[in-house]
Amino acid sequence: MSTTPVEHNDPLNAQILSISEDKIQGFVREPFLEIAEKSGVPLETVVERIRAMLSAGTIRRVRQTLIATNLADGALVAWRVPEDKLNAAFDFMFQKDPFSGHVVIRSTDQQTAGSEFRLWTTLKVPTGRSLDEHCRVLMRHTGCEKFKLMPAKGIFALGVGHVRRKTIEPGDKAADPAQMIPVASVHLTDEEWTVLVELKREFEASEIGINPWAGRAQRAGVSLERFFEVAESLQSRKVIGRFSTFLEHVKPSQAGVRVTRFNALFHWAVPQGRELEAGGQVGRFDILTHCYWREGGPDFNNVNIMSVAHGTEKDRVLAHKAAIDRHLAEQGIPVTYTNVFWGGRSEIKPSEISPMAHKEWMSQMA
Repeated sequence: MSTTPVEHNDPLNAQILSISEDKIQGFVREPFLEIAEKSGVPLETVVERIRAMLSAGTIRRVRQTLIATNLADGALVAWRVPEDKLNAAFDFMFQKDPFSGHVVIRSTDQQTAGSEFRLWTTLKVPTGRSLDEHCRVLMRHTGCEKFKLMPAKGIFALGVGHVRRKTIEPGDKAADPAQMIPVASVHLTDEEWTVLVELKREFEASEIGINPWAGRAQRAGVSLERFFEVAESLQSRKVIGRFSTFLEHVKPSQAGVRVTRFNALFHWAVPQGRELEAGGQVGRFDILTHCYWREGGPDFNNVNIMSVAHGTEKDRVLAHKAAIDRHLAEQGIPVTYTNVFWGGRSEIKPSEISPMAHKEWMSQMA
């Protein structure tokens, strides 16, 4: 039996995870060597620990992420579902819809605009396919009564870093406002799609180590050097995200240890025309894993800035939000509405974005 520590709070594991969660940006030819060099932990130990944490379920997946907003049409979707159908709808979207990524049941501390929308998902469909049509198919299969599509107009923050964020104090922020990443579609050739599919596939424990892309290049039917060329071209076109080890941050580990307990979706409504400024100010706060410009419309009191934060204590998560609220006021940015939607039951999986897979799924669901 292995005695390798597998909890995220083991000091050496935490040292590795503080880098491997969200500090390896873009495509890297030797990602595990990069993690070793940046964390100060020998490569052999990095490989051993990541393999052990993945096998134990502490790390739920290791993969190259994509900036999928540039590869597919996507949206945050809020669903109004009868209470007696809520869990069945959750199960269907998690188990039967590969294009729905995050699936979360949310609630608010008091009834307010949008409180009746309990089920939240992220959805991506290949460019040119209809998000609305996809959602209407899901409605037929789940009994959902209404949905609200909220595509991103811009991205201000996108990262994870749960271990690193445990030490962040309320109010900690970058020196400058976040720069918005615009959402724009990128067309890929058949070869690029083939390489991309291999790039984004989750790593098996046996693949973790030196030269991890060699097998992927072979599966893609290209030389390793050509694989690198295509991957680096995709990165230059802002298609490639970070290389990351994703912690299981919702469920407890085998020993009952949780990475986080509270998942908060923050909402702010700011005056039309000030979204770029407000998103830049919100997105600079270190605690946030996501920050977007999305339009909620009348169903959500015209909210237009949304962000996500995680924590182990509810009061501390609220203290982080209070610091952001104060900062917006200090910057002279009016907030006409704000709220917190707390996450409950939650499942996360990478969204499928293949055009062929979507065509097949739509045929099966017809």
